[in-house]
Amino acid sequence: MRLATFSDDDERPRLGVQQERLIVDLAALTAHEGAALPGDLLSFIGSGPKALDAARSLLEGCTPDTLRRFARPRDEVTLHAPFRPGKIIGVGLNYVEHVAESSRSLDTKDSLPSRPVLFSKPATAVTGPGQPIWHNGNLTAQLDWECELAVVIGSTARRVREEDAWNHVFGYSILNDISARDQRRSGQWFFSKGQDSYAPFGPVVVTRAAVPCPPELDMSLRVNGEVKQKSNTRHMLFKIPQLIADISSGMTLEPGDVIATGSPSGVGAGLTPPQFLRPGDLVEATIASVGTLANPVADAR
Repeated sequence: MRLATFSDDDERPRLGVQQERLIVDLAALTAHEGAALPGDLLSFIGSGPKALDAARSLLEGCTPDTLRRFARPRDEVTLHAPFRPGKIIGVGLNYVEHVAESSRSLDTKDSLPSRPVLFSKPATAVTGPGQPIWHNGNLTAQLDWECELAVVIGSTARRVREEDAWNHVFGYSILNDISARDQRRSGQWFFSKGQDSYAPFGPVVVTRAAVPCPPELDMSLRVNGEVKQKSNTRHMLFKIPQLIADISSGMTLEPGDVIATGSPSGVGAGLTPPQFLRPGDLVEATIASVGTLANPVADAR
């Protein structure tokens, strides 16, 4: 199931399901059928498997005419960020080739990390599909991109074993880990990676059952149509169960938390010569089975 947060005619954003080129208004369909489901995606995730089963039964039980009645063409609605996560946990240096390019261009160690390298992004950094990534020339001349598979947590995870980790995954999305490379402070990344609009997120959340496990998904990123990154999630150094086990060893993961699982090589800082985002650019991050997350870059001043 492909879950989206959408709006049309300036209405309040609400929960929908993407089916081909249509968005089914799940909130309106639920009210019409007299069912009981949360109207927003974060609450839906927090309601657990029962909500997912109820939504699936509702959709399967509707006639084609009923579904069409509550569907909108995808290009006639506005998609928003799926939800505002409680926590966004980033994973640095999680692809071997990115470790190598980072050691050359970002002063990080050239040895592979022995444990996941973790950092955080605030929820205020989240922005949705089609929304601008803000370029503030007073703060950065090195605005960079990173296409990452986002793992959405579906149930509380505390001191989870690797073999149990998949039970806590609700689904997957895309997060573009935007960074102001010249705003690292004494090696700390929070301001560099946490500014407003530095976490484009979406366009949908695809439930875990809809993606083969473990996910081995082609991923790429284009700037103005030119491919900058191209890899596959199978090349992660620390796999998803390892990440969940490591993080939950000392930090409780809650429904709606997001783990951005790391970037492959091809970031702007690692290119020769380095290339960085400027106002007017269009960034498109694509992950197979999830979709494409496209955002323009705009001047914030």
